[in-house]
Amino acid sequence: MATLLYNNRPSLRPSRALSAMLADMLREPQAPAAQPTPAFVPAADILETATGFELHLALPGVKKESVNLEFLDGQLVVSGTRPNPVAAAKEADTVASEAPAAENTATVVTPEAPAAPKFRRIETNYGQFSRTFRLPDTVNVKAIAAELTDGILRVTLPFDTEKVTTQHIEIR
Repeated sequence: MATLLYNNRPSLRPSRALSAMLADMLREPQAPAAQPTPAFVPAADILETATGFELHLALPGVKKESVNLEFLDGQLVVSGTRPNPVAAAKEADTVASEAPAAENTATVVTPEAPAAPKFRRIETNYGQFSRTFRLPDTVNVKAIAAELTDGILRVTLPFDTEKVTTQHIEIR
């Protein structure tokens, strides 16, 4: 007589245990950090069009005043700062508490201000950033333009139409 064994606990089934382990590993490719890092490298896409190159950098939450774009020795350098919201809230609290009180004004007692927010999980990056891109000689440096909208910095790098890049030479 044959005995049939049945495992009614799916967590102990070998095929499902492996599937669950793989799903857990693939769900979170990077362990989330508890504190923000002081620097990061923004993601970039480079496209080539008929008129030149386009460089797209992902800079969510960064104001255009915080971004610096420079051309140095054949390289385009994009740098700046993405402020940490917790540090910004702490700075605002410090500035408000250090504000001098006028001598002749009445003191108003207010309930204690709410504490600054605390990070519970960090998946985005804050701090200083910098990216350097070597530009080909075919780019017209004087016509480079940049615009920051919806968290994407779009840098247009048009081709220099006056430079000769290819030329056929006849043999005599």
